Amino acid sequence: MHNELYPWLNSIYIQLIDAYKNNLMHHGILLYSNSGNGLERLCDSIIKWLICQNKKGYKNCKKCHSCYLMNSGNHPDLHILKLENKKINISVDSIRNLIEKINYYPQQDVQKIIYIPNTEFLSDAAANALLKTLEEPVKDTYFILKCEKQKNILSTIRSRCINYFIPTPNQDIVLSWLKLQSINLDKKNIITAIKLSNGSPITALELLKPDNWLEREKLCNELKFSIQQHNMLNLIHILNTECVLKQIKWLLSLLIDSIKLKQQTFNLFINYDQIDLVKILTKLMKMSQLIISYKQWQNCYNQLLTINGLSKELILINQLLRWETLINTL
Repeated sequence: MHNELYPWLNSIYIQLIDAYKNNLMHHGILLYSNSGNGLERLCDSIIKWLICQNKKGYKNCKKCHSCYLMNSGNHPDLHILKLENKKINISVDSIRNLIEKINYYPQQDVQKIIYIPNTEFLSDAAANALLKTLEEPVKDTYFILKCEKQKNILSTIRSRCINYFIPTPNQDIVLSWLKLQSINLDKKNIITAIKLSNGSPITALELLKPDNWLEREKLCNELKFSIQQHNMLNLIHILNTECVLKQIKWLLSLLIDSIKLKQQTFNLFINYDQIDLVKILTKLMKMSQLIISYKQWQNCYNQLLTINGLSKELILINQLLRWETLINTL
């Protein structure tokens, strides 16, 4: 197995490397997966193997000149096309500059590799400029394209690559891996983090960091207190932060669980560590109120995606007052 990979990526890594070893791999591959599944690590491992001059089975040797240049970030035959700071997409000029570079022979007498980690940010003009090179690449040139959502990639780009979907690992694999990460929380909390992260192990691990998990617990405790005090506006000091979108997602998950509890669909629960709070919300509101609450908070979330700091607080206050009115409606 490849030591630098996450365990759920080993099988796909071996499958891809076997294809390269047997000259069965297409010159262009498009890898896509949900955020937090470690796709960056997979791409990095493939690139290191391809560029190594003294491969050891499924591993790069880590000692040859190419490996040294790769590790130092200065390999002349590795071209990484990233989204530049403050740019909304990858420009056609960036693609033209790339094409000009790869038309030369490899400087280290190995393959040339073009890695585009944010393929979905290619502008239409940039994607179209890339098509000819993808169709008829320079000899010994490999393209590794990565994205989260395949549907955001032009069909003409997708059709010129072999497409690989990297699925989210099953919960048992994620749970076993997380238990090895020195997390001082019980199974109930870990499963909750996995579900809040849509099953993505890296995202779950980040959520389980003490500061992040404490932030969620504070929100849940403050929500309980606000309900007891019949004053939802108490939540404003918790919500009016830079993390508001994340916190609203947590609120939405609690409302979803409350709806599920009303429907008695317990197997689909998310917040296993907050069942008491979910029961409070379920008792507090009728099904119709829960559904309206969910829609209101979803609308609030969408509004907050596009507003400035001053408007954010006003939107939150308005939503909290609307929620309080809804809850108090008989």
